[in-house]
Amino acid sequence: MTAPPVSTPAQTARAATTGAVWLPRVLLLNLVVEVLIVVTGGLVRLTGSGLGCPTWPQCVPGSYTPVRHQAEGFHRYIEFGNRTLTSVVGIAALLAIVAIVVWADRRRDLLVPAVVVLGGVVVQAVLGGITVLTGLSPVTVAAHFLVSMGLVTAAALLYYRAQGPAGPRTLSVHPFVERLGRATCAVAAVVLALGTVVTGSGPHSGDADEPARLGFDPRTVSWLHADAVMLFVGLVVATWVAARLTGTTSAPGRAWAAVLAVTVLQGVVGYTQYFTGLPWAVVVVHMLLASLLVVTLTRAMVRQRAVPRT
Repeated sequence: MTAPPVSTPAQTARAATTGAVWLPRVLLLNLVVEVLIVVTGGLVRLTGSGLGCPTWPQCVPGSYTPVRHQAEGFHRYIEFGNRTLTSVVGIAALLAIVAIVVWADRRRDLLVPAVVVLGGVVVQAVLGGITVLTGLSPVTVAAHFLVSMGLVTAAALLYYRAQGPAGPRTLSVHPFVERLGRATCAVAAVVLALGTVVTGSGPHSGDADEPARLGFDPRTVSWLHADAVMLFVGLVVATWVAARLTGTTSAPGRAWAAVLAVTVLQGVVGYTQYFTGLPWAVVVVHMLLASLLVVTLTRAMVRQRAVPRT
């Protein structure tokens, strides 16, 4: 029985260099496509293309792709494009796992969120089918979006955690700041959930012909959402100040400053869409910023911990 070949130091060095170059690229791709599918999913809803492919998993009975003279018109291309992107997201998630196994020595702190992303893609595909089959029920549409936010969180955690070495990390801010950060993330989850209620009560139903709404008064739920946003803004400011004052490095303060910047921009866009009658193009920007807010929040929480110096 022959012994397995032993890598030479030169081969090991080349492999490490290749991993250092390609691992972050693969993980960034994984994050970017997760954000992109949120935006395209929003575009489907906002253009009334949710039933552009009226069946699932086929687009129309007998065909997985749109067909000529289909009654749904241009809506079929928008919905089919979003469905196609699901395959791209799944491939990117699978590549992330392979990259971690090959170049990151199967680091558990990276492998777990990577598997969560891949599993979540499968869940999203099933949930998307349920959404179509239920005629774009606003409840399933809201669940579809919130699961996407969870996947963006996992993909962002994976990307930013991979930027540091494996091993335990210590807080680089006062423990109260980390607790405050967790509270901020919890309120952010409430804000996102209320945002889906606002959308589910407003004019953008997802289908141009048969709108399905939650039945709440849009003005009331919009102001409830705005109140939660104000609480969130206060928490972000408090966490940013505390991180700057107690951080042993400047990284946590800078990370929370980015959260604050995205939050302010999101607030401006949110009020703009409210007072201009919810034009769909502005709502798409709002959804993109919601994803970026989740990304920056995840980054800020990661930046609060550093690898201890030896």
